[in-house]
Amino acid sequence: MHGFLCKTYEREVDMNETSSVSKGCFVFKSASRKRKRQGVDGYMVDGSDDNGRDRFRICQDLRETVQKHTEVLQDQLNKKVLDDLVQFIKKHELCNSSDVRRQGAREIPTAALMLGVNVPDHTMTFRSLCNLLQESVTPFVVSLHAKGCATVKFLIQRVLEQLMGRGMALDEEQDDDTALHLNTQCSISDLCQWYNSVKKPDVKNNGLYWSLPIVVIFKDFEAFNLQALQDFILICSQYTQELPLIFIFGIATSPIAIQHRLPHSVSSLLCIEVFHSLSCTRHLACVFDKLILTSQFPFKLSSRVIQVLIGIFLYHDFSVQSFVKGLQLSILEHFNSQPLSVLCCKKQEALLRAKTLSQKNVERIRHLPSFMRYVETQEPQDQVLLLTSDEHVKEVCQKLLKNLHKYHKNYYPILQCLYSLTSLLPKCPMGKHIRELHVTCNEKNVWEMEEYHSAMQLLRILAKDELVAALRECAGILKSANTKKMQNVLKQVDEFVVRLEELENLPTEDVPGDDVACSGKDIQRRTDLHYLQKRTYCKRLLQSLMEKESRKTRKMSSFEILRNQVLQYIDELVREYLTPAELQPLSEVCYYSSSGVLRQRLNAAPRTSIQAALSHPFHYLQNEALKTSAGTVSSNAPDLCIIYKLHLECGRLINLYDWLEAFVTVSSAAEDKEADSEEYNKPENLKNACFIQAVSEMEFLGFVKSTKQKTDHVARLTWGGC
Repeated sequence: MHGFLCKTYEREVDMNETSSVSKGCFVFKSASRKRKRQGVDGYMVDGSDDNGRDRFRICQDLRETVQKHTEVLQDQLNKKVLDDLVQFIKKHELCNSSDVRRQGAREIPTAALMLGVNVPDHTMTFRSLCNLLQESVTPFVVSLHAKGCATVKFLIQRVLEQLMGRGMALDEEQDDDTALHLNTQCSISDLCQWYNSVKKPDVKNNGLYWSLPIVVIFKDFEAFNLQALQDFILICSQYTQELPLIFIFGIATSPIAIQHRLPHSVSSLLCIEVFHSLSCTRHLACVFDKLILTSQFPFKLSSRVIQVLIGIFLYHDFSVQSFVKGLQLSILEHFNSQPLSVLCCKKQEALLRAKTLSQKNVERIRHLPSFMRYVETQEPQDQVLLLTSDEHVKEVCQKLLKNLHKYHKNYYPILQCLYSLTSLLPKCPMGKHIRELHVTCNEKNVWEMEEYHSAMQLLRILAKDELVAALRECAGILKSANTKKMQNVLKQVDEFVVRLEELENLPTEDVPGDDVACSGKDIQRRTDLHYLQKRTYCKRLLQSLMEKESRKTRKMSSFEILRNQVLQYIDELVREYLTPAELQPLSEVCYYSSSGVLRQRLNAAPRTSIQAALSHPFHYLQNEALKTSAGTVSSNAPDLCIIYKLHLECGRLINLYDWLEAFVTVSSAAEDKEADSEEYNKPENLKNACFIQAVSEMEFLGFVKSTKQKTDHVARLTWGGC
C-alpha cells in the first residue's frame, strides 16, 4: 500500500476494560520500510540493494539532464521564428498608435504560426513565446485553449480573466473591483475601460501615454468553435480604435485552414502574415544528435529500442516530446531492472565505483553475456582468475569500462564521417538519416552488408571537388574528438585533402568515335534531337563497357589512385571503429535493450487492460477470495466481472433473460455464500438493478450494444480474450 502496512490481529484486553476479545484492522506507517525504498514516477528502487540509492540518484540526474537539454535545444531551434514574431508585433505597434487608429483602420494584425501536426510539442513552444513577449514587448498576453472557449461569452471571459489579473499585478495600489466585473459583465467595452485605466505616461515621450499591444494567442486554432471565433473577431474589429489587438493563430495543418474556417467577411478583417516553425523531423534529428549520438551522455539505447521509439514517432503523433518521454522511460526501466546500472555514469565516477563493487555485483558481472564472451577469449590462467578472484575482476572491470568509453568517443566521429560521405550519393539507403545508419551499425557488421558495398562502389566515381568537400566536412567532425586515435585520423584526412588539391586538372579523354566522312544528309540527320539523344546514350553505354573491359589493363590516373587510397582508408576506419555495441564487454551496463517492455509501456492497449482486469480481478484487487481456476467464475467477483465472463460463453446475440438467470445463479452460489447471509437474501429487484447496471457498463466499455433484430437481445461486439 505504497509504504504502508496493513495488519489484522487479535488482542486480548483487560477484563476491567472489556470482557470480550476484540478484533481490529489497523493501518500504520512503517519507518524502516520507507527507508529501504525510494520511488520515482511509480517505479520502486529497492533500498535493500547495496547500490539502490546510488542508482536512484544517477537515474534522477540523467532524467533531469535529458529534460534540460531538450528545453534548451527547443528554445534554440525556435529562436528564429519567435524572434520573427516579436519583430512582427513591434512593427505593428506603430500601426496601433492613436493617430493611426483614428483613421478608422479595422484590420487586426494576425500572425498564422504553422507548428505542424506534432501537437504535444506546441505547449513548450507557446510557453516560450508567452515568456518572450512578456519580457520584451508587452505584459498583456492572453493564451487561449479551445476547450474553455465553447461560446463567445466564455471566450471573452477568458480574455478578461487573464488580462485584468495581469493589470492588477502591474499596479497593486490600484483599487478596482475586478472580481465584480468578471462575475457580472463580460464585454469588450469593459476591456476598453480597463485598458484606459492601466495606461501610464511615458516620461521619455513628453508624458504621452504608452500604447502597448494586447496579444491574444489561439493555441489550437482548428479546434475552436467556428461561430464563437467568428463572433469574437467581428466584435474586436469594432474596437480597433480603442484597443491595439494582435492575434496569433497556432495552426497544426496549413494556412488554408483559415480560409476554410473563416468566411471572407471575417477573414477580410485580419491582416494575416504566415510564420513557419522548424519541422518535427529536423527537431528530432537535433535531439537525436544531442542525446543519442554523443559520448557525453552515458546512457545508451540498443538498436531495437531506437526502432521502437522512432516507430512511435513516425506512426503516432510526430511528437519530439513523446520521444523524449520514451527516452526517460527507458532510463527508468534500465535503472530499475539492471543492478549494475550504477556504473552507467561519467568515466571517473564509474571507475571509482568499479573499485568498490560488492561481492554480489561482482557475481552479476560474471554472469553478463558480454563478460562471459570476454572470458572465453582470454588465456586459461586469466580465465581462472576472472572466475575466482574478485579483486582481479574489479581491476579488469575498470579496464573494460575505460575501453567502453573510448569506444564511444571513437565510434560517433567515424559514424558521422561515414554519413557525410554516403549522404552525397543519390538514393543511397545508408545516406538518408544518420539514425538509420547508427541502427544498422549497432545491429551487425556494416561492412558485410550489400548496401555498404554498393555505397563504396558509388563513392569510387566521385568527382574531385565533391570528394574534397566531403573530406573537409569529416575534418571538421574529427576536430571535436579529443582522443589520440581521432587526432591521428584527422592528420591523415588533412593530408588527403592537401594531396587532392595539389593534383592538376586532368584532360578528359574522348571516347573514340566514327571518323568516316559523312554526307550532308547524315549531318542533317545527326542534328535531330531524338537521334542525338540515342547517339549519346550509345556512346555512354559503349564507354562504360570499354572501361569495364579495360579496367585491369588501363593505367589509372593519379586522381583515381588517390581516390582509391582515400576510400580504402575510410573502409579500414569503418571496420575498426564501427563494430556493434553488443560485442563490447560490459555493454549491458549502459545499454538498454528491453524493446518489448518499452513497447508495452508506450503503446497503450486499453482493451487488453480492461479485458485483463475483468477476467482476472485478483491481480488488481489482491483478494484471495477472487482466485479461480481457468474457465470458472467466482461468485465473490464484482458484478461487472461476472457479467463479462458470462458473455464470453455466448454467441453473436445474447438473450438478456438467460444472461440475467445465469448472473443470479452465479452471484447467489450456495457453495460460496451461506443461505442466511445478507448477500444470498438480497431482494430480487436489487439483483435486477445490479444486472442492469453491469450491462450498461458493458455497453459503455464497448463490449455489447442493443440490436433491432430482437428487442430482448444485445449484440456482442468483441471476440477473443486477453
